[in-house]
Amino acid sequence: MGQHAETAILHRRVGVGAVEIRIELIRKSIHLLIGLVPSLAALIGAFPTILILASGSIFYTACEFLRLSGRDVPLVSRVTALAARKRDTGKFVLGPVTLGFGAMLALLLYPNPAASIAVYTLAFGDGLSSLVGKLFGSIRLPFTGGKSLEGSLTCFTAVFIASYALSGHGLASFVVAFFATITEALPLKDFDNLVLPFVSGFLALILL
Repeated sequence: MGQHAETAILHRRVGVGAVEIRIELIRKSIHLLIGLVPSLAALIGAFPTILILASGSIFYTACEFLRLSGRDVPLVSRVTALAARKRDTGKFVLGPVTLGFGAMLALLLYPNPAASIAVYTLAFGDGLSSLVGKLFGSIRLPFTGGKSLEGSLTCFTAVFIASYALSGHGLASFVVAFFATITEALPLKDFDNLVLPFVSGFLALILL
């Protein structure tokens, strides 16, 4: 293979990597915003917060159907297109819906501090692990669909810190973080936004 061909392949690889990183940064910026939900619930109450999340999910769903039919909604469709992964091409981008429903599930099922821990697990455990894994991940874990050890360690650290900060219980926080990390590593795609807060919230409820 000639030098020019090798250079072209390298440039294409770098380009793909840069695009993937940009997409992940946009996606996880949205993901991290869900971490504001416990503060909002403390300020205005859980039920009004659930109504806001539900309304946002319905609005986004309507925007996605319009986008798929060729009628873009200003800003929303643009952000969705920028944040869509390759697997989402030409499809309904489900992530924001499951993200909103995951936060609603936490508020509906669990009292505090379990509800807050569930939401923070979703926002920071899942959000930061994916970002770190994409940027720095080099050790791939088997049976996880390509997730990395670096990302999983980030998930564990984020969940443990959140759980311990809210509860002050070290051992229980370790258990919540451990099982949240295992759950996050499963190849669940966008449905981890539902499973992860359910598991972490349930464990926090019975252990804290």
